[in-house]
Amino acid sequence: MRIHQNSRGLYGSPRVHQVLLREGLHVGRKRVERLMRDAGVIGKAATLYRRTPGMERFYLKHQNLRLQLPAPDCVDQQWVGDLTYIKVGKQWQYLAAVMDLYSRKIIGWSLGEHKTAELTLRALKQALRHRLPKDGLIFHTDRGVEYGAYLIQNELQRHGIRSSMNRPGACTDNAHMESFFHSLKAERIHGETFKNEHELRMAIAGYIDQFYNSKRLHSGIGYLAPMEFERMAA
Repeated sequence: MRIHQNSRGLYGSPRVHQVLLREGLHVGRKRVERLMRDAGVIGKAATLYRRTPGMERFYLKHQNLRLQLPAPDCVDQQWVGDLTYIKVGKQWQYLAAVMDLYSRKIIGWSLGEHKTAELTLRALKQALRHRLPKDGLIFHTDRGVEYGAYLIQNELQRHGIRSSMNRPGACTDNAHMESFFHSLKAERIHGETFKNEHELRMAIAGYIDQFYNSKRLHSGIGYLAPMEFERMAA
């Protein structure tokens, strides 16, 4: 949203509502709160200091389903997703990615200037275009609003995908995605200077398509590359 972006991502719904009123737009505060929640837009102050009972009840519905299951034994049983940030010039770019946990293959990703549910949704939709999962697939993420937003949850429901989230305070529940981001930054990002978003996008695409998925050896899958592992298992 324009006002949220102009505040450098600081304003939550109360301040966004006040700015709208000052601009002569008479809209209810609850409507502003609902629209921001559905879009995955949240103020930094709200993240640090306020608890929203409605959101807490929402997240209680999303447990860590992976704790009850063995490791996947074929593709499209368990996907994991997360996002990270990368510096471009004096600004940040945000990268959302989706991994098939069975092969460690990155099957969807999206890059953008803002950390929103739209960003994570683009990565999820790319994964869905590349795969045709059956009902019951688990999509595991952290508990960030970018994944808890109705925009994402409705998309999961449309495809028969079950939402799974980290336990509160247990960031290691999504360790595979953390490991991927660590590898990406250590092997391709750190030490490089990117002048603009296009340069960063090309670097990420090259790393994922030409190295990580096709050549990089993973100890967790017998020191094979993800694409090689999937071919051998087919």
